[in-house]
Amino acid sequence: MAVKQTLSEGLKREFEVIITKKEIEKSVDQKLESIAKEANLPGFRPGKVPVSVVKNRFGKQILGEVVRESVDTATKDTMEKNKLTPSSQPKIEIVSFEDGKDLKAKLLVEIMPDFEIPDLSSLNITRPVVKVSEKDVNDAVEKIAKENVGTREIKKDRPAKKGDTLVIDFIGKVDGEPFEGGEAKGHNLKLGSNTFIPGFEDALIGSEKGKTSKVEVTFPKDYQAKTLAGKDAIFETKVIEIKEDDKVKVNDEFAKTLGMNNLEALKKAVSEQITKQHQQQSRDKAKRQILDKLADLVSFDLPETLEKEEYNNICKAMNPNSKPDSDKSEKTDLDPDKGMSKEEKLDAIEIAKRRVRLGLLLSEIGRKNNIKVEEEDTRNAMMREIQKYPGQEKQIMDYFKQNPEAQQQLSGPIFEDKIIDFVLELANVNEKTVSVEELYKQDEIDLKKEAAKAKKSNKVVQKNKPKKITKNVSKKS
Repeated sequence: MAVKQTLSEGLKREFEVIITKKEIEKSVDQKLESIAKEANLPGFRPGKVPVSVVKNRFGKQILGEVVRESVDTATKDTMEKNKLTPSSQPKIEIVSFEDGKDLKAKLLVEIMPDFEIPDLSSLNITRPVVKVSEKDVNDAVEKIAKENVGTREIKKDRPAKKGDTLVIDFIGKVDGEPFEGGEAKGHNLKLGSNTFIPGFEDALIGSEKGKTSKVEVTFPKDYQAKTLAGKDAIFETKVIEIKEDDKVKVNDEFAKTLGMNNLEALKKAVSEQITKQHQQQSRDKAKRQILDKLADLVSFDLPETLEKEEYNNICKAMNPNSKPDSDKSEKTDLDPDKGMSKEEKLDAIEIAKRRVRLGLLLSEIGRKNNIKVEEEDTRNAMMREIQKYPGQEKQIMDYFKQNPEAQQQLSGPIFEDKIIDFVLELANVNEKTVSVEELYKQDEIDLKKEAAKAKKSNKVVQKNKPKKITKNVSKKS
């Protein structure tokens, strides 16, 4: 095998790879002999199949395998011998290959840019914090109590009012005929909950226990059942029982209904939960500061492949409803910016540059500091994801097992979070006490705002980018 570098431009490297016909033939013969020793074909004793028979039957398949393996080996050896770290999957193109001749291929690879990680201890980060007060805890417990409110039958008969819960039997009819799903018995309906068709609950205000009324309503035009959408209906409705909310007393007994030993234990658990929520929000805001500061600190050449991939992803997000021409459907991924304005395309370019730069910088911080995503990390992330789909745990687990790329998608955020935690340990972090409202104030980050931030960041790093020194070389006559 012969390898010759043909291009070294920026981060691009190109090599010409020649695998001789003798090398290929030798590998093919070795495979054929190995198969012949183990083959079990009709008419031959096991292991006694002539190599010529095996070649006639499996020759093309073996040749294909040898070519693939040779190309893979050439790629790996070239990367190792030249000490190249690829930024994306290397591409190898077979230029020419005919039976009985040398195989010529072209290896193209974009390498990782070379840059220095900035001094992370020089980062000044302000972490907003909220101190959980006794009032915060009491308010949260009261909210829980309201969410767990029960009902009791009214002691004295009276007309139903908003806020009451009615136990009703009903049957709905359209054009005098009952319809599927329009009948129920012993149904609990809270008046004012807006869970029924508009007008239904209002019509029952003032109704009395034991009486039947005809409730006339019109199904919304966008009703999910198209056969009923926009149609008039009559519901014969009988009120079986009228119940009112039963106020919950916040005491030890209430805490026990929630699995706690007493009210004090409940308050402690609520306090810990609120604190955990605040800490996560605080960390998210600190993380945003870190990313913004890192984006302004270092500049280096970006791999075109990664930049193009990110640009395409951003265009799809900015232009989700764009559809290719029916006769050019295969170009969807090639023209994700179709229909976008010049300004939008420029915005996407700026965002892509910043995202790729940050991604490579974070990866390098992780690599140089031996930060890794362990199997347990991914497994825990999978379990958290599975818990979001109760009743479908097996299907979701099978999906992850059958799709390694789905597991990889879970690993990405874990890796980033570990790096952020590492940076927070080194950075100069100052805590600032803020209100709950300020902590949770959302700084809306849409693509337009991200583009403005990216333009500013890209301009800063470009300005501070070290200038390349060009040496003048004169030839002696």
